[in-house]
Amino acid sequence: MREPFNASVLSLYPEMFPGPLGTSLSGQALENGLWRLEMVDIRDFASDKHRTVDDAPLGGGAGMVMRPDVVDAAIHKAKENQSVERPLIYLTPRGKPLVQERVRELAQSPGVILLCGRFEGVDERVLERHKVEEISIGDFVLSGGELAAMVLLDATIRLLPGVMGSEASLEEESFEKGLLEYPHYTRPREWEGMKVPEVLLTGHHEKIRSWRRQRAEETTRKRRPDLWEAYAKTEKNEG
Repeated sequence: MREPFNASVLSLYPEMFPGPLGTSLSGQALENGLWRLEMVDIRDFASDKHRTVDDAPLGGGAGMVMRPDVVDAAIHKAKENQSVERPLIYLTPRGKPLVQERVRELAQSPGVILLCGRFEGVDERVLERHKVEEISIGDFVLSGGELAAMVLLDATIRLLPGVMGSEASLEEESFEKGLLEYPHYTRPREWEGMKVPEVLLTGHHEKIRSWRRQRAEETTRKRRPDLWEAYAKTEKNEG
């Protein structure tokens, strides 16, 4: 039996967790012991009475930078009891984009250690020392890494064995085969003058699969040319 997925989150605001991760599928999985959440309060590792975790950027500039000694101590705390090494990830806009392929890899790992930055970011030296993987959830800036960490965990936890009720639904989701997902319909068959596509009512599984594949390809080609180009190359090479 697989050991629970262990997530350690290093944050200045540990009270933000589990937040949304304590509800729905991820919340039930947490309650059932399919994954574990450990919060590490970075301020606990400050060395002064004011619990200072940041300082002015050397060389000048706006804002403050999280100190390397404080962050280093928090990382060591997260690592001290792990029996196997887990990916150490810093959520930052300058990181590599989070993609489904990386999410699948994380779901197969024993867990993750997530570093949530604040202010202008973290001193580069501690990132280099620990060979931290930097990941971004999009080309925009948040107030801190906590929400990004929740996004990464939600995407990962739902792929853990036993979390989703239907494995088939995972296989047909967006990005799983390089395409965006096809459109979905349910009852009533006609609503506000709009009808469900007839093919979905035929019960002909092969025709339905073909229609869904065609619509997925059309949607991907129109909305995500980058994904479509990669998918087209893959199809050509396999063909």
